Amino acid sequence: MELLRRNRPVTTLFMLMSVDGKISTGAADELDVDRDFPKITGLREGLHQYYEIEQTTDLWSFNTGRVQAKMGVNTAQMPEKSPVSFVLLDNHHLNEHGVRYFCARSKQFVLITTNRDHPAFAVMEENLHIIFQEKLSLTDAFTVLKEQFGCERLTVQSGGTVNGLLLREKLFDFVDLVVAPVLIGGKDTATLIDGQSLYAASELSRLGVLRLIDVTPLQDSYLRLRYQVIG
Repeated sequence: MELLRRNRPVTTLFMLMSVDGKISTGAADELDVDRDFPKITGLREGLHQYYEIEQTTDLWSFNTGRVQAKMGVNTAQMPEKSPVSFVLLDNHHLNEHGVRYFCARSKQFVLITTNRDHPAFAVMEENLHIIFQEKLSLTDAFTVLKEQFGCERLTVQSGGTVNGLLLREKLFDFVDLVVAPVLIGGKDTATLIDGQSLYAASELSRLGVLRLIDVTPLQDSYLRLRYQVIG
């Protein structure tokens, strides 16, 4: 009940990652777990479980324009409407086609940007809403999502850098991870939480301390871990 009384959505970080915490198969944009895991024996067999769990997540979904551009939405065919409302953080990765793609796909589409010249400003769709900020504040943006759009629960599937921003702003309530049986490595490969490191003991209050809720062994050596953020 305490979570539901907050002036922001109850937020869950839901990600697919390797045993060593990587959320991509490498540092180049053409490398991606969604594209690469289906090609790898030992990974493709159990990958469907992640997508099946994904279908049970919240009806509000947060992502970034960079991740979606990497997935090809700027040139993709227009999709069918889904019951999910999408929230994207983007300044320059989506083009006008990409914006229209998400308008077609979303129940409600909310774009968060600090770019006054974003292509979304040229798109007129009833379900498109733009949260413009002079300086990015995800805390303020999440408050708007709840108070103006009725977003009570939000699933986050963004990249490591934005996940790091959300962590430092204490915007995660739960963490739900599907762990793939693979080691990827590479100091430049995106991890679950990237961004600026902590440098002093005085910053330790910015850590995300977790309490384990559930461990579910999945088929083909996959694993699901669920945590509540308690600090």
